[in-house]
Amino acid sequence: MLPKRRRARVASPRAAPSSAARFPGVTIYLAEPHMGRSRQAFLTRLAVSKGFRVLSTYSPEVTHVVMEGTSAEEAVCWQKRKTSALPPGCTRPVLLDISWFTESMAAGQPVPVECRHRLEVAVPKKKMPSPAWMLPYACQRPTPLVHHNASLSEALETLAEAAGFDGSEGRQISFYRAASVLKALPSPVTALSQLQGLPHFGEHSCRVVQELLEHGVCDEVERIRLSERYQTMKLFTQIFGVGVRTADQWYQKGLRTLDDLQEESHRLTQQQKAGLQHHQDLSALILRSEVEALQQVVEAAVTQALPGATVTLAGGFRRGKLQGHDVDFLITHPQEGQEAGLLPRVMCYLKEQGLVLYHQHQHSQQGDLTKQSHTMDAFERSFCIFRLPQPPGAAVGGTQKPCFAWKAVRVDLVVAPISQFPFALLGWTGSKHFERELRRFSRKEKGLCLNSHGLFDPEQKTVFHVASEEDIFRLLDLEYLPPEQRNA
Repeated sequence: MLPKRRRARVASPRAAPSSAARFPGVTIYLAEPHMGRSRQAFLTRLAVSKGFRVLSTYSPEVTHVVMEGTSAEEAVCWQKRKTSALPPGCTRPVLLDISWFTESMAAGQPVPVECRHRLEVAVPKKKMPSPAWMLPYACQRPTPLVHHNASLSEALETLAEAAGFDGSEGRQISFYRAASVLKALPSPVTALSQLQGLPHFGEHSCRVVQELLEHGVCDEVERIRLSERYQTMKLFTQIFGVGVRTADQWYQKGLRTLDDLQEESHRLTQQQKAGLQHHQDLSALILRSEVEALQQVVEAAVTQALPGATVTLAGGFRRGKLQGHDVDFLITHPQEGQEAGLLPRVMCYLKEQGLVLYHQHQHSQQGDLTKQSHTMDAFERSFCIFRLPQPPGAAVGGTQKPCFAWKAVRVDLVVAPISQFPFALLGWTGSKHFERELRRFSRKEKGLCLNSHGLFDPEQKTVFHVASEEDIFRLLDLEYLPPEQRNA
């Protein structure tokens, strides 16, 4: 007889260790910003063994918050986020360095709190403002769609894009991180000194910002923007179905224009041919009103195929964008399993309506959730080009469309089971940099794996179950950021 497979344990987001407390006036919470989960667990066991009460979930009962390797500024910012969700009138706990904890453990009882134990921010003088300070991960800070430093962030994003075209992923991410910090600042940067103390600003990024502040332009950025390689790579990667590697291969072959690609059309995939054929329309911006019309079309098809199924707008438009180049819709059903086989029926209905110019279907490849890639998802989906009817005289791609004309638009339809829907919605909402930072935070700060299918503890073999995006942020001990604040 083979042994039965053990089922993965389902974690409770609010599990707390029990203890027989000897010191009723002291309730400790060990915060994790730099402590780490294994270290936290060890210190919790130590404190409980000595009769201290330790909570694993922050609550109004906490009297002493202990942090390790955390600055006073970061501790105060952490406390503001935590106490904002508590009922009004709750007493704030004291913020303490790990030294108070170790001395208390050695004494076997809580030692008096002295100034050297406290994590407090000194009040700055009125004429000497403190330098800017910001949390290091984009998922820890709100980033609005419209911000104060657009010209600076766009310059750094140009450098990031160029680094990506050259295959330098490290430089690409570094520039994107610096640009993301600029987007989150509450005021315009007018002097380089304002960047002092900010994360992810190395010598190169500071030099670019300094040039822009002093001269209004940066020679390096302008040189890249005007270069043949950058312009060609940007043109090619904007074609549906073309990635950086393919664009680089074409560039190395001497191809430079769309006409060059037309002459090589026999070497293109069907997706690339469709992208090239409809390039003029697909390069034009999709307006919010067009997105609403598309959603009505998709909802009608989904309802026809499976009553009760829902369609949710994702991507940049969910983050508040008024225009973009593609539209993402997530489809699910409140009853688990009902969504299986739904997408082919939806596409069949849309084809019958004459609305599909191209589509590529990807079957669901889901298996053991704990073994899936950290970044890619395996949902059933269709990469589509839709025929969107246009009102008479509408301008598309710089030209006037005649009566009863249409416009080609890029649409992705993604089907997710209801149990994974909150993770899918979070992953497909973006921004791309926000999602990358959220997954990096999960891995490095919490020891957890996050992707569009779920949140897992690889050591405990635990799968977390959630009902909303808010639950995911709560499990990661992060302040919930609504979609319009995720434009990192």
